[in-house]
Amino acid sequence: MTHVDPVCGMSIDESDAVGTFAHKGTTYYFCAESCLERFAADPDAFLIGRRPEPDAPPPNGVVEYVCPMDPEVLANEPGPCPICGMALEPRLITLDSGPNTELLEMRRRFWIALVLSLPVFAASMADMATGGRVAMANRAWLNWLGLLLATPVIFWAGWPFFERAWTSVINRSPNMFTLIALGVGSAYAYSTAGTIAPGVFPEASLMHGAVDTYFDTAVVITTLVLLGQVLELTARQRTGAAIRALLDLSPKTARLVRGGVESDVAIGDVKVGDLCRVRPGEKVPVDGIVIEGHSAVDESMVTGEPLPIEKAIGARVTGGTVNGTGTVLFRAERVGADTLLAQIVRLVGEAQRSRAPIQRLADQVSALFVPAVVVVAVLAFAAWAVWGPEPRLARAVVSAVAVLIIACPCALGLATPMAIMVGTGRGAAAGVLVKNAESLERLERVDTLIIDKTGTLTEGKPTVASLVVLDGRSEEAALGLVAALEQASEHPLAAAVLQAARARGVIVPPIAQFQAEPGMGVTGVVSGVRAAVGNARLMAQAGVPLDGVAALADRLRQEGQSVAYLAVNGTLSAVVGVTDPIKTGAAQAVGDLHREGLRLVMVTGDTLATASRVAEHLRVDEVHADVLPAGKREVVQRLQREGRIVAMAGDGINDAPALAEASVGIAMGTGTDVAIESAGVTLVKGDLAGIVRAIRLSRATMRNIRQNLFLAFVYNAVGVPVAAGILYPLTGTLVSPIWASAAMTFSSVSVISNALRLRRVQL
Repeated sequence: MTHVDPVCGMSIDESDAVGTFAHKGTTYYFCAESCLERFAADPDAFLIGRRPEPDAPPPNGVVEYVCPMDPEVLANEPGPCPICGMALEPRLITLDSGPNTELLEMRRRFWIALVLSLPVFAASMADMATGGRVAMANRAWLNWLGLLLATPVIFWAGWPFFERAWTSVINRSPNMFTLIALGVGSAYAYSTAGTIAPGVFPEASLMHGAVDTYFDTAVVITTLVLLGQVLELTARQRTGAAIRALLDLSPKTARLVRGGVESDVAIGDVKVGDLCRVRPGEKVPVDGIVIEGHSAVDESMVTGEPLPIEKAIGARVTGGTVNGTGTVLFRAERVGADTLLAQIVRLVGEAQRSRAPIQRLADQVSALFVPAVVVVAVLAFAAWAVWGPEPRLARAVVSAVAVLIIACPCALGLATPMAIMVGTGRGAAAGVLVKNAESLERLERVDTLIIDKTGTLTEGKPTVASLVVLDGRSEEAALGLVAALEQASEHPLAAAVLQAARARGVIVPPIAQFQAEPGMGVTGVVSGVRAAVGNARLMAQAGVPLDGVAALADRLRQEGQSVAYLAVNGTLSAVVGVTDPIKTGAAQAVGDLHREGLRLVMVTGDTLATASRVAEHLRVDEVHADVLPAGKREVVQRLQREGRIVAMAGDGINDAPALAEASVGIAMGTGTDVAIESAGVTLVKGDLAGIVRAIRLSRATMRNIRQNLFLAFVYNAVGVPVAAGILYPLTGTLVSPIWASAAMTFSSVSVISNALRLRRVQL
């Protein structure tokens, strides 16, 4: 079993752990003796850390908190992340999560800091506006006033920043709060020393016997950082809007039918097998199958399909969807955490906490960033103290503090996770479920898409179009034999044959010794005769010649029909032609995929003639026909050897080998049968339009991530040298730490705001 060291955060196997430590009922594992010793000395210092099994679900009733930047960090109570210092947020979003205590606390600290900072800032501005005349005779008094007002701002309103900075030192993970604490602490300490003991400073640093202090800088920086935290927490709260919207779809009650009596019960009281009635305009409470009635159901909230879907007896309904004008009675099949809606919420939550490969670049930079900034700040201080104009010491302090404050790594860390959180939520609202961020990143680079014909390009609801009997028996008898063989099959042909038998009132005899031949057909004993129905390969395997019907079969295929043969006791008995109409909107979706730059490859078990007719009509680029399920993987491998990046769209079950082999597997789900765990991307409604939405989502999200990283990198690449004073020899300008603080806040908010644009992206 894999565990996470609560001190350094490394993942380790139990067999590799150097020791364990039990604390408050939990056993922690350690990768090094030094980690074990530090934890044993003060376990509570690492209480907000990591659970031993971060991938395991939390115990019932336990609310866990996770860091958006470091998703391996989990805690049982809110607080700051021990790695990056950001506020943790609930791991599972619920409608009744309650107020954001961190946001409320930061907002309270901000308003109090603002009230105390205004007099200090106003005095400083007045002094600057009059060229220092305001403070000439009163500088010492103003310094004491600044100390009085700045102390509660720094040590109460800004205390969380110092706590997080200290935690970063303990955990050896310097972050933005390390820089803030160093910058604000330096300005406050310099100003306090200048107020209490001005005599220890060089004469050149004194003005009318007093030191020019930077209490205004310290309090304004603290206030602006608090404002940034308020804005950031508010924006981060909006990233969970997609999940909350999905949760809000689920009704609170269901109308249960028991013993002919109808009653409204809590949704949690519905059990599998219960009968539920849904009246016009009501929400479907859980997943199930219609057993009575007819209606049209709006499923757009989970599938992205704008048009209502007709529901009759035997149709599946999904919890959270909205019933139209009819009334239906359905049998509950999936309740609670097993419903499609619950699985979507879980999958989106997991995807939002995953890390994209592109994040590695930001991680590598962040690991070196804070130490590098501290070095730059020290060098800037030394350069100004040695070579700068008078007052050298004051300018050195200003420059060093500005470098520390402006170099905020928060924007760099937020660039990827914020876009992933918003993008996966947007996808869920459009019926596109992303399993993890890596799949989303891979999907953007895909240039070849492999698709099946039946159910993807065509309706997947074939009908019997032709039945040619060759041995003198009646059509009803031949159809009865075919239906008997197909009644235990899951092939689309089976449903078409059984539907035709029911329509003609044919009695279907029982079958014995049923055997399915994958990719070929089925065999069995019906009414005492050995029978087989399937394609030409099955007939060849059974030794049944097809020479006499070759022309007939070709003609049916030219008409777009799939051909199956019925053999009785080794002799060809009938030819069955089944047609599967092309899906409405398939041509539009194929055109959209071509415009996205994708090459479409059809891989089907159908014959080349039938597949080619569909491909020609839809302008599919490449066709592979007569392919068994196992052969689809070989097609994927061949295309990859040609240097193509391949996505495979399939049902997630029969196509599992090909889905696993492809760079990205796309599970084509339909309603509650969606195979959520089978691929990197799952489409709630399995159609080509969903693939178009998935491609556009991946490209929009990755484009947003690159924009965020560009903003973060450029901001720091420009901001740090400017704050260090590189422009001073040219323009005489030295950046004030106050402006550095404002720029730092703007950088984080700009990255989050850019990520939030994904909520409105057109798919």
